[in-house]
Amino acid sequence: MYNMVKIMLLLVVIIVIFFVYIRYIERHSIYFPVREIELDPSAMGLSYEDVDFEASDGVKLNGWFIPCEHARDTLLFFHGNAGNISHRLEKITVFNKMGLNLFIIDYRGYGKSEGAPSEEGLYKDAEAAYLYLAEQRNISPDHIILYGSSLGGAVAIDLASRYKVKALITEEAFSSVKDMAKEIYPFLPSFAFQSKFDSVSKIARVKAPKLIIHSVDDEIVPFALGEKLYEAAAPPKEFLKVKGGHNTVFLDSGEQLRSALATFLK
Repeated sequence: MYNMVKIMLLLVVIIVIFFVYIRYIERHSIYFPVREIELDPSAMGLSYEDVDFEASDGVKLNGWFIPCEHARDTLLFFHGNAGNISHRLEKITVFNKMGLNLFIIDYRGYGKSEGAPSEEGLYKDAEAAYLYLAEQRNISPDHIILYGSSLGGAVAIDLASRYKVKALITEEAFSSVKDMAKEIYPFLPSFAFQSKFDSVSKIARVKAPKLIIHSVDDEIVPFALGEKLYEAAAPPKEFLKVKGGHNTVFLDSGEQLRSALATFLK
């Protein structure tokens, strides 16, 4: 009896250590925030407003609103899991040249935004950004376009599944954490991961026109996961196959991307 209790206690300890290890891997595999803002849009010759706003749970957030003269629509930009808004200046410039206002935000824990990142936290941050545009800037949902890059794709899809938008664009987005875990950590059970980012089920609820962009060369998010996301999406939808690395596709397929985006946005 004594030995049985010892064995059971040992099993409990092993299980606890295992899940603590999983949480450590999960957190350090998903979020790579950088606090320091290196440059701002003025470095690219763009005027901008530094915007402070607040999520529903009280976390103070920061972003940039970059206006474009005579713009009809506003692009709400959600960046990937690393860096901060200051590392997206080239993309900001591209969208500005397309005649769009742009609002790019830092998630909690990134840049000048307070707090620490989490799945539910990022969803709250996206919602707060959307409501800021709608309530503070009086921008109609019919003129708000969501753009999500990599992890930002999951954030944009969640928001589009809950709020009305003009269109949704994702770049190198994945279908779910479960699918990503199978690719990166095939030796670990996917149910052990707390984060879901279950875009593949949510995108079916998005009614707005969708453009799914994915590179055949993506070394981080397999091309097949981009295809899976597209297949799950309800029409109207388009799929753009490009070339280039996960973080360099906007440069590697720049001409093709700009042309396709311009066509889609029209």
